[in-house]
Amino acid sequence: MNADKQADTKAIRRWNLQANASGWTGSLLAVALAAAAVSSGCSHTGAAETNPTVTVQVGAAENQTIERKVTAEASLYPLEQSAIVPKIAAPVKKFYVDKGSKVHAGQLLAELENSDLLAAQKENEGNFAQAQAGYEQAVQKAEQDRTLAKETLDAAQKLYKARQDLYKQGAVSAKDVDDANVALIQAKNQYDASQKQLDLKMAEGSYKAAQAKTTEAEVSLNYSKIVSPIDGVVTDRPIYAGEMASNSGPIITVMNLSQIVARAHIDQQQASQLKVGDAATISVPGQPGALKGKVSLVSPALDPNSTTVEVWVQAPNPGERMKPGSSVQVQMVAQAVPHAIVIPAEALLTTPDGDNSVIILDTDNKPHKKKVKVGIRDVGEVQVTDGLQGGERVVTVGAFALSQEDDPILAKTNIQVAAPANVPDEDDDEQ
Repeated sequence: MNADKQADTKAIRRWNLQANASGWTGSLLAVALAAAAVSSGCSHTGAAETNPTVTVQVGAAENQTIERKVTAEASLYPLEQSAIVPKIAAPVKKFYVDKGSKVHAGQLLAELENSDLLAAQKENEGNFAQAQAGYEQAVQKAEQDRTLAKETLDAAQKLYKARQDLYKQGAVSAKDVDDANVALIQAKNQYDASQKQLDLKMAEGSYKAAQAKTTEAEVSLNYSKIVSPIDGVVTDRPIYAGEMASNSGPIITVMNLSQIVARAHIDQQQASQLKVGDAATISVPGQPGALKGKVSLVSPALDPNSTTVEVWVQAPNPGERMKPGSSVQVQMVAQAVPHAIVIPAEALLTTPDGDNSVIILDTDNKPHKKKVKVGIRDVGEVQVTDGLQGGERVVTVGAFALSQEDDPILAKTNIQVAAPANVPDEDDDEQ
């Protein structure tokens, strides 16, 4: 009897330690088994042994899709941004938009003082018109000179040939032949000069120079007109009409907020699991709702300062709800496994050696230990790759305490399944 009491005392101490480690369910189990042990030790031989009853909560091993997700903090950027810096220094004549105005590509946003540029344009247009007229006149004259030189050359050639024939017949003197030859040479030189068209080339050079000056004046005048290069909204307009605009800084900033890009820096191992096109979400911590998007960039190089990989997630931004510069959280789906066996994460038991197991209940609510192998882990869920078929009931609350017992004691334990504790609604908390 004394030996039995000592054994019972050890059992009670052991279950009390388990109760402290496993919470209220462990306490119930400890009390139940300790009471059974004391009763068994003090009973007479042949008396019926009492089986402990323990209340637990269970979950299901379900066949469903589970995803391997990469979560990181990120900063928001607009899809497109244009900080417009004027190319000339001049006072602002007029602004046509305000901060917050929606604009489209090519829209006139502001105009700088340009009276001097207008005058320069008019002057250059006049010079160009004059040069153009001179060039056209030179072209006409060159054509006339070339035609006349060709006719003179042809006539000189005929005369020279004719006198050569007459000289052979004795009808003309040698001097007449020499005179015809000199005239032919002069005509040929004049024709060659007309072919070079030196006057025309000079006129053409003046024409092209005037044309370039006119184009330059038009470009300078256009620089005084500030237009938007993209569709978007004006997010900054730091100066007022009448103030000097210069190329030292932007006078208007336009952002395309129809979509936003979240830029995150993650470690190399996680980045290696991602690829462009992976589904992702962007959310603001503490705020409801998340934007659905996709991974648009996985940098091929490491950041030299942090040795991390920059990853971009792009998502539509309806109503322009999210603002650039905000700190957000991105969640990217690196892998999705359909038809996986998935259990609640709290049902998984892991030993210090890394072995995994679960406690399952059979149709008679009898607990059994089952070794398992696991795969993807998601928030609150774990994939079981070996050891379960799907459909089993696994113990969640109370699993740790049950796992500490030997199989003979576990086989004597009666299990009572309790419904999960109700989680109060947010509305109830507010009331």
